[in-house]
Amino acid sequence: MAGFAFGKITRNAFKVWLGITALIGFQCLWIVTRNGLDGFQAYVQDSPLTYTPLALASAGCVWLLAGLALGLLYKNKITHSNLYAWAGFFIVAVTYLNVLRERIRYGDIGYYIEAAFKLYQHQPLPDTYIYPPFWATLLSLLTPLGEDGMLIVCWLANLLSLFAFYYLLCRTLERYQFKAESAAIVTTVFMLVNMPLLRTLLYVQVNLHVLNLIFLSLLLYKNKPFLSALALALAVHLKASPMILVLAFLLELNWKWLAYLCLNLIFVALFTVALYGFDPYLQFIHNAALLAAPREFSLRDSSFDSFFNVSLAYLRMNAKLVQAFVYLAKFSVTGFAIFISLTTAGLYAKAENAKLYNALPALLFAMVIASPLIWEHHGVFLALPFLLLLKKLEQPKEWLWFGAAYLFIFLMPTFDFFPWSYVKLFGILILPGLLWIVKGRKDNSFFLDGQPHGAE
Repeated sequence: MAGFAFGKITRNAFKVWLGITALIGFQCLWIVTRNGLDGFQAYVQDSPLTYTPLALASAGCVWLLAGLALGLLYKNKITHSNLYAWAGFFIVAVTYLNVLRERIRYGDIGYYIEAAFKLYQHQPLPDTYIYPPFWATLLSLLTPLGEDGMLIVCWLANLLSLFAFYYLLCRTLERYQFKAESAAIVTTVFMLVNMPLLRTLLYVQVNLHVLNLIFLSLLLYKNKPFLSALALALAVHLKASPMILVLAFLLELNWKWLAYLCLNLIFVALFTVALYGFDPYLQFIHNAALLAAPREFSLRDSSFDSFFNVSLAYLRMNAKLVQAFVYLAKFSVTGFAIFISLTTAGLYAKAENAKLYNALPALLFAMVIASPLIWEHHGVFLALPFLLLLKKLEQPKEWLWFGAAYLFIFLMPTFDFFPWSYVKLFGILILPGLLWIVKGRKDNSFFLDGQPHGAE
């Protein structure tokens, strides 16, 4: 379908944009060649509670997005068929660039940088780093940039992941038979007001990298099995919890894909081993084991571990009895989620590889609820199961429960007030109930295009 014919005015506007961009580039080059990076101090004014490099990067990225929009219009690449997708992308991107310009340094990126420096110095990983060592290994290659340089690189990587997340979530919803326009609208609304997503970006967390890799693994499964397996292997090496998603792929009995996964898991691990030996993995196991030991719990942590330990502490119950409650709740709910994933034939997708597509939503829930820590930003992993419910819900009471869960997980600002801050856990636990209720139900027609896409 033809694009929007803006004609000569768009071409001229794009040329003006290119000219201004060239002037900015020449100015920066002139400053650096005359006085080095310190020369920018004569042209840049710091503001209170602002990290100036990120503020400038935010403004620069918005300017580049404006040029991209003009270029797309000039080349007639924006058409009636993709208008909603492009409009949603630019709205989300510019909104978050303005929000992230206001950030200050938070703890998570500090833990990553500290771990990277420890590895670079061949010292043990700090006990605050509870991830596989792959991410710290990658960041250790950036240590010559210093802490500020590493922060900027990670910030830019998260920004690119945000853009990729918009596209991948749209594509994934389309694979689950959403209309292209509906997928774009749902993704835009979901991303615009989203506390877990905002916290992920403010903390410079790795969640978006992990979730994008999971989506890529799903989307590439049929035609590019090696890359699909590599994507999931990378996700597991960034955060160990996606390993539970292998159960969904096992249902397809694709032994070639599973062999690729095993090889890629080993290959990615060898990257760290080649640089720093096996010790970082032993330290990761040690740090992960510390999560099972008695520790101080946060009201912001919505895990069963935190809920039972904090709640039952008021009753002065025996620590072993508390752990029994934790394990009973965790294994029961996780087991129920796995049971749902095994009994959802035809629930979301009826095309090729339907077993994989149908099992994944419940396993994403299991991945979150089984974790010993559920921070507010972990809610991004529940994006797919929540949005897929839109094609199944019918009764007003179902929409009411869905709205309550969505409010508690995605809309409620972070706060610490016992017991009310555990509403996030309550919202998370609503999800498997809704997944069970809609099991076997036909799709509604509002969001769907009626054509099974399956996995390409």
